[in-house]
Amino acid sequence: MLRAIICDLDGVIRLWDDRDTAAIEQRHQLPAGCIMAAAWPLVGRATSGEIDDAAWRLDVRDALVRAHGPAAGPAVTAWCQLAGRIDADVVALLAEQRASGRRIALLTNATTRLEADLAAAGLDQAFDAVVSSARARLTKPDPRIFLVAAERLGCPPETCVFIDDSPGNVEAARAVGMTGIRFVGAADLRARLTALA
Repeated sequence: MLRAIICDLDGVIRLWDDRDTAAIEQRHQLPAGCIMAAAWPLVGRATSGEIDDAAWRLDVRDALVRAHGPAAGPAVTAWCQLAGRIDADVVALLAEQRASGRRIALLTNATTRLEADLAAAGLDQAFDAVVSSARARLTKPDPRIFLVAAERLGCPPETCVFIDDSPGNVEAARAVGMTGIRFVGAADLRARLTALA
């Protein structure tokens, strides 16, 4: 019986547009793709909780300034202000599921900025539990983090559905007994959850 839904954040609830970062790079006369090229190799230390969000962003700025000069500093400041877009349809669907009696958790590979981001987006009360990789010191697809989320909800893994846009994370959730759904859109998700009811 489906008792709980555990959902990823980025790529499911919060969507990012690469054009926003590209516009910042263009405005500051930086090479296309350089910000993410600097950020992604460094983000693992932040999502694992080894360093906090501010330290990660400082590392990104320092790497870009070394590579591209002082103009990269203001570019990183602008990039840090990007907030993504919340998919209102997914939020509404999760709220409906919660109102029907199912428990809802957020499980995301995130930095220590997660709580502030959720508050800024008006989502700080949207979940029964929030499991951040930076706080748990575990990152998806480590099977232990899926079990942490189920435990926080008080639900056995086999009663949980896990939703993520990453196939690897979905498979890892299935391996611990959860039903896994790869997210491709709100309408598809609604149909899949209805079929599981």
